[in-house]
Amino acid sequence: MEITAPAATAVSTSAPKGLVAAGFVLGGSVLSLTGLTWDIQWHSDVGPDTFFTLPHLLLYSGSAIAGIASLVVVLLTTAAERAGREVDPIVGGRAVGVFGRTFAAPVGYLISGLGAASFLLYGLWDQWWHSLYGFDAVIASPPHIGLLLSVAITMVGTVMVFATARHHRWGVIGGLVSLAVLFGFSTVITIGLGQIPTGPVEPVPAGTAFLAALILILGARLVDRPGGALGVAAVLAALQGVYWWFSPWAARVYADAIGLPVRDYVDGIPDLPSIWPLSLLVVGGLVELLLGVARRGGDLGRMGWIAGGVAGLLVGGLAPVQTVVLRELPLPGAEVLIATAVAGLVLGAVGGFLAVRFGGMLRQLAPVREG
Repeated sequence: MEITAPAATAVSTSAPKGLVAAGFVLGGSVLSLTGLTWDIQWHSDVGPDTFFTLPHLLLYSGSAIAGIASLVVVLLTTAAERAGREVDPIVGGRAVGVFGRTFAAPVGYLISGLGAASFLLYGLWDQWWHSLYGFDAVIASPPHIGLLLSVAITMVGTVMVFATARHHRWGVIGGLVSLAVLFGFSTVITIGLGQIPTGPVEPVPAGTAFLAALILILGARLVDRPGGALGVAAVLAALQGVYWWFSPWAARVYADAIGLPVRDYVDGIPDLPSIWPLSLLVVGGLVELLLGVARRGGDLGRMGWIAGGVAGLLVGGLAPVQTVVLRELPLPGAEVLIATAVAGLVLGAVGGFLAVRFGGMLRQLAPVREG
């Protein structure tokens, strides 16, 4: 986890500089996503939970791992600056002062660490909530919302950490994986949109369309060559396959282990992975084609919102159909399908517009290569 610049005499190391710490924050993010898929399935298939359940412990462990790794990097960076040693910005980005100049924190680890610290505070609130009210019958309790947003902040920091190493293969791979994990986790936030009256528009598919456009184009901008959007889609498809099996299985086995019954109407379809678009590989391919035009001399800003609009239209328009096929529900009326597709188009265009600019910001995190 060395954070200083290379010495004059080369020393062989077992891993590239910055990879170990980045691997810990990414591992914590994946652990948090695993705990989330399990916890949502638990609430759906079984119902009540307390503070100390295995799904919760996975969530807590993920944030703890990411938070401790971030803290270690910040302390090492602070010590290096105070000793007058040059700090290599490939480890989480350029250091910024915290509390005056009491600490020097690489910006990526600062964000991931702040998310983990916020998670700790909301975790204490969640413990108090459980001690006051007992079981949580649903996932959408106030402290849970804060916990979920805190984890999302940590995952944003993880993306930033890998973006600083985008000139290296491990940075590209880690960046695409962390974007896919961020997308998978953030879809749970769109579930809260279901409480908003939106007329004929289905809010969850519309929100998912925005996320899909934003994350896919961010992946393309981060890599800045063909394959970024498809890479994010491929990683998410792999995660979707794993969690499709894992979530219902883990909920059932854990319920049997602690003597709680599974609800009678359980259909075996995982709640969170079934929200993730099954069409994302196709959508990612279309995004690659459209952005390829911009790379060959087109207007990247304009093509960003066009690609985002196409992605949002497909994800938003196909999401209700995906739900019908998986859940064996009746197809919504034409008004709902058209309104949701149009909302996906508009929100996707906004997501594409933002992704081009956020992607440029991510690219600026990487140190300039000499020569």
